[in-house]
Amino acid sequence: MTWVYLIVAGIFEVVWATSMKLSNGFVNIFWDMITLLGMFLSFYFLVIATKHLPISIAYPVWTGIGAAGSIAAGVFLFRDQISGITWLFIVLLLVGIVGIKITSGH
Repeated sequence: MTWVYLIVAGIFEVVWATSMKLSNGFVNIFWDMITLLGMFLSFYFLVIATKHLPISIAYPVWTGIGAAGSIAAGVFLFRDQISGITWLFIVLLLVGIVGIKITSGH
């Protein structure tokens, strides 16, 4: 269950980053509230995950999920343009996240 909590924390990392963009500089109260809720839930699930995972494992996975997910949200929702070499590094990031999980022993 610990890894599920960590993945959920990473997903909420993407939620708050995306809703922060949609808040248009914190002028849209609906998206402002979603941003704050996403932040709270992201940290909440990270705290639960770090009760059983070392921070040296949990934090890089959490930020990696957030980074990769935010890139995906930017590309699909906001039509951000990503170069081919950037896609390569995104794949390497995902490989790193999976590698950490596989080799962590947790």
